[in-house]
Amino acid sequence: MAERVIDPLAVKSQLRRLLRRLQADPDATPWLHAEVARRMAQRLLLIRARPRQIVEWWGALGCSNEVLLKAYPDATRIVVEPDPQWAIETRIRRQLPWWSARRWSGGGYLVIDERQPLQAQASQLVWANMVLHAAIDPPHLLKRWHDALQVDGFLMFSCLGPDTLKQIRALYGSLGWGSMGVDFVDMHDFGDMLLEAGFADPVMDQETLTLTWATANDLLAELRGLGGNAAPGRHRGLRTPRWRFELQQALEQLRGADGRLHLSFEVAYGHAFKVAPRRTSGADTTVSLDEMRQLIREPRNLIE
Repeated sequence: MAERVIDPLAVKSQLRRLLRRLQADPDATPWLHAEVARRMAQRLLLIRARPRQIVEWWGALGCSNEVLLKAYPDATRIVVEPDPQWAIETRIRRQLPWWSARRWSGGGYLVIDERQPLQAQASQLVWANMVLHAAIDPPHLLKRWHDALQVDGFLMFSCLGPDTLKQIRALYGSLGWGSMGVDFVDMHDFGDMLLEAGFADPVMDQETLTLTWATANDLLAELRGLGGNAAPGRHRGLRTPRWRFELQQALEQLRGADGRLHLSFEVAYGHAFKVAPRRTSGADTTVSLDEMRQLIREPRNLIE
């Protein structure tokens, strides 16, 4: 697998911007994340286990409250947010009045930020919707999820794949504008990482979603709600109004036969189980040459 490079400072900056957007408009959660959560929840029907405690990674951006509540109404949830500010926002959002459709209910919950430790082997499900592609160190994160699970617990996750926004990537390349975003990891590489983290029986699949917009402004507004450019080779500094006009003109190349602008999003889904560790062989036994000779001279009766 080629080395994936991501700017951690840019990721933090994007999270702060998304948080401000969410605080200004409580309904400003990414539509795409909610749709992927719904599709990922359909895969839970294939799993017979009924988790009593769930770790929900990046709960606010994962937009999975309703689907998890429907699937496991009595389960306790530990909601892990990227930083303390996000954790505070989630606590506020999930303590709304009883008549609010966004209020938490179910078996109880705890909100923490991801710098806080998780109790080892205490949960039966780790749920991470549209998170892994933003991880600074995916192998480390997968190992942490593995440690949080009990034996026979399972991980369910989704993330963006390499063909996401391939049309805009091609535009940036043809116009010499550098990288428009980080390179996303192929799902087969995530399968290898799952095995290295200790998971068993990983299953990966993917689908391509095509989103359409009437105008370039609508398209750009949607993309801003999904995040930003965290590639180290991105353009530094502010773009000019002239550049934005050139971008809007270039985006017109994406219009399909229906007259709308089209963009592809590759979504990868994965699940895997934590199994009991394999028994290791016992300690080496050393027998001297003299002892071997003695054993040969005095054969033992094999039937006691």
